[in-house]
Amino acid sequence: MSDQMSDQQTVAAASVPPTETAAPTTSPAAPEAPAPAAPRPPRRALRAVARWTAAVLVFGGLGTGTALVITSAERGDVPGLATEDDGRWAYPKLSLPALPAGSPRPFTEANAAQIHHADLRELLLPAPAGSTPDKALNGGWVKQERFLSEYRAEDRDELDQLLTDTPPRHIAARGWTMPDGTRARIYLLRFDSAGAVTDVQRELNIGVTMRWPLAGAEEVAFDTTWKSTRAVEGVASYVFTVKAPHGDAHTRQAYSVAGDTLALIVHDRPGEAEAARIPFQQTVILQNQLLG
Repeated sequence: MSDQMSDQQTVAAASVPPTETAAPTTSPAAPEAPAPAAPRPPRRALRAVARWTAAVLVFGGLGTGTALVITSAERGDVPGLATEDDGRWAYPKLSLPALPAGSPRPFTEANAAQIHHADLRELLLPAPAGSTPDKALNGGWVKQERFLSEYRAEDRDELDQLLTDTPPRHIAARGWTMPDGTRARIYLLRFDSAGAVTDVQRELNIGVTMRWPLAGAEEVAFDTTWKSTRAVEGVASYVFTVKAPHGDAHTRQAYSVAGDTLALIVHDRPGEAEAARIPFQQTVILQNQLLG
């Protein structure tokens, strides 16, 4: 009897061959006892075999540099994986865009400057199934004024001056609305260098006091449910949620710093209910995967 085991992201299963028993002899006087069944490998061993098999296949597929594979995290820790219904959104299969000939991926030894050479628009997370696209944030370029509109009116002049002194080369954005009313927006700002992103991060006080909060999200706190195990190599994320009680809408937001690119990810849901935590963290993880 074969005992097939599957484990989280495993793409191959280990099985136990059927146990054979020796047939008795024809002599009625001295029947031969059946041979003992071969010991079954412990379940942990089967899981280890499955993991190593999956790892070999995953790393073998990374040679093309185009496939985005979610690896090395627990199923419950990566909300992009299919599992029991817990509110996560159904995103399409992700893949990294092609690079210009001879251009390295960010965060590799050949790219010490941490530059994203891919088209910034192709690094935006696509909208999930069942969503209604935001026509103003359709995955293309947006003007600086559109990005500034996410912030309080009284802070926009100062923020505009910051982005004039340290201007982004491009801003790309995508937005959508889910059936429960949750609005999602993702902005990617690419600067001339990773150092410029660090300067903007410092001026924004990201990770400290949030010098310029988003409109309607003046009082925020770090999301303590965000785990360091969800980090993507090369990408630092700062995840916040509005403090209770919230106003007309509940907002979750995150800034992700990835080399020469700064991402702002926002989910807000009007009404008394909070913007769901799992879909938001799912969005952050998958967007970080594309940037990393």
